[in-house]
Order: sequence, then C-alpha cells, then structure tokens
Amino acid sequence: MNRRELLKLAALAAVPGSLPMRAALAQSAGQTIQFGCPVPMSGAFAANGKYADLGMKLAIEQYGKALGRPLAYTLLDTEAKPATAVRKLQELVQQKSARYFAGGILSSEALAMAKEAQKDGALFITTAGADEITGADCNKSTFRWSVPTFGAIERTVRPLIEQMPKAKRWYTITPQYVFGDGLLNAAKNIFKEKGIEHVGNSYHSLTEKEFSGYLTNAMAAKPDVLLLLNFGSQSSDALRQAVSFGMKQNTTILMAWASGLEQFESLGADLCEGVYFGAQYWHGIDSPGNKDLVQRTQQTFKFNPNYSLAGSYICTKIFIDAIIKAGSDDPAKVIPVLEGMKYTGLTGEEEIRPEDHQVLKNYYLLKGKAKSAMKDKDDYADILSFGKSFLPVAQTGCKL
Repeated sequence: MNRRELLKLAALAAVPGSLPMRAALAQSAGQTIQFGCPVPMSGAFAANGKYADLGMKLAIEQYGKALGRPLAYTLLDTEAKPATAVRKLQELVQQKSARYFAGGILSSEALAMAKEAQKDGALFITTAGADEITGADCNKSTFRWSVPTFGAIERTVRPLIEQMPKAKRWYTITPQYVFGDGLLNAAKNIFKEKGIEHVGNSYHSLTEKEFSGYLTNAMAAKPDVLLLLNFGSQSSDALRQAVSFGMKQNTTILMAWASGLEQFESLGADLCEGVYFGAQYWHGIDSPGNKDLVQRTQQTFKFNPNYSLAGSYICTKIFIDAIIKAGSDDPAKVIPVLEGMKYTGLTGEEEIRPEDHQVLKNYYLLKGKAKSAMKDKDDYADILSFGKSFLPVAQTGCKL
C-alpha cells in the first residue's frame, strides 16, 4: 500500500460510521486485534466477572498474536445492567474498533449485547443461559458456549427424578427474569410428564440476599425436593440459609445451575455434602482440552479453573481459532468458519450448530461429597452423570 492510498484510508476512517474502513486501516497497519470482556465486576455477580476476566486474559496471553498481529482485550464492567452493558460495548467498538466480545454472564445483559453486536458488525459469544439467545432472539453475530436452560434442567431434574422415584413433591425458588423463567418452565414440563407435584414456587428479584421468607414458605409446603433456580451468590445465599433451617435433614436439595469451584469454596464441604448441583463445567472433567486448561491455569494463577474462568477462556479461544482459520479478523469472514466448527473443547469434542450458533456440549450432574472423602482441597463433588440435551433447531424459534 503506497502513501497516497494509506492517507485516503485514514481520511475515510475519520468519517463517522465508517467502521469497515477503520478496520481495513487497522489491518493494513498491522494493528492490534481488540477483544472486549463485558462482565459484571461490581454487584452481586462480581465474583463471576472477576474469574471471567482471568479466563480471557489466559487465552489472549496464550496466543499473543493472530495473523501476525498482537491480541489485546479490554475489561468492561457491565454492573449486571443491560443498558450499561450495551453502552460500554458500543464505546469499545467506536474507540478501539473492537469486534470480538465474550461475556454477558446474566441473560438479560447478554440478550441486550447480542442485539448491539449485530448492529455494530461485531461478534458476541456468551455463557448466559436463556433459551432465547439461540432461540427466538438469535442473530448471525451471536454465539453461545453454555448449555441453555432447557438442557440444564433435562440433565439435572430428569436424572434426579429417575434416581428418586418416591420424591414426588418439588418446590422451586426462582429469580424473576428471563433465565429463571426458562429454568422454571423447563422444570414444569418435566414435572407434568413425570407426574411430579409442584407444591409451590417463590419468585425473587436480582438484588435479593435474604431468602428466609421464601424458605419458610418452602418448608410449609413439605417438599421432597427443593429446586434452586438462581445463580451465583444468590444460589449460595439460598443454599446456606436452607441448610441453616435444617432442610438437608428431610429434603433433597438440587441447585440446577452451580457457578463452579469458587461457589464450593465459599460454601465449604460440610454445607455441600449430599447436595446435588448442575454444572456447565467441572475441573475434574476427563478430557484433553480440560487437562490442558487445568495445567495452564495452575501454572499461571496457582489454582484450578472454575466455570466463570473456563467459560470465558473457551469462548475467547473459539474466536481466536476461527480468526486464524479464516485468515482474517473481518467478522463476515469469521462467521462461516464458526458455523459448524468442531473442536477439542473442555467437555470433550464440541461443535457449533450452524443453524442457531449453539455449541453442543455436555452438562453435568454433581453431588457434594463428605469432607473426609475429598482427595484434595478442590475435590468437593463427584460427577454422577452427564450428556447433551438440546431442543431441535425447529423447536428453538431461531431463524438466522
């Protein structure tokens, strides 16, 4: 490229809305490929954001470069608020020409960022759970690594019902937003199919910390199983309070969507013993991809990876691998590479379904083990079962 052409490109890049020209200038000058990590770093879900940040950092530092250009990322505190998440994503696109975003721990912020990414010509990959992300609200710019709410319930509630056929009375505690409703509706469908009596549900807000009132209602209903459909610190608070109320003595407790190792560490082995947990990821998974991540995480951070770190790491890695394979960081050229991509993932062989951009991967049912049975300080649970459960594309509502 001669000096005149470079000046012409620079002039075009200064024009508002000329993102493709800015991108061309960046590529021609060998500039950085910029990623964004939009996650909550404050508020109730800050712990999840903190580890997600480390996951992206690990992947970016592992590769260092792609297409001969340096990789970098910017951490964005979404505050778990959709409007804040959208604004910060928008700003990073405008200020640094970032077009690759991995984050959105909460479904509400992920759905909002998915729309914004498409508008800005960027790509977005998330670990959020609402079925709509790869369902009715799917778009060409958005991908999802985590199993959606349908699969999480299929792989936790269904096997537990089969394991405990006499446990006929179930009570649910649910966060009142799209993720909670997705889990609740999927559970209700299985209850109906299996002849389970749903003896009650308590909804709570995303800011709730005190669950004693909901648990009092649950105990009054005398359930065989207490099903927790909340996430992060809220599910920890609910479980802690349920155990302090003595519910473990006569009630089986299932947390459908655990947030991983850091949650077990904060709760402690005694509290987790005998409790069932649904998990997207566990550091004890026996797969080549996971063993590699465990080794990298231990070498870099001196601890085992948890779900938030692992999810962010693999999402970032998926994008980097696709950019390298496409030979370009132009999202329009990367999308076809991502669609149908098969790769060695953390849960074994994983695949991105081209029709809805959903990663097909395993979901796990864990059971907390006694402190005396732990082989090491992180051996909090046994994997009881795992598998893949996804709605057929025709039933998801996704039309790309």
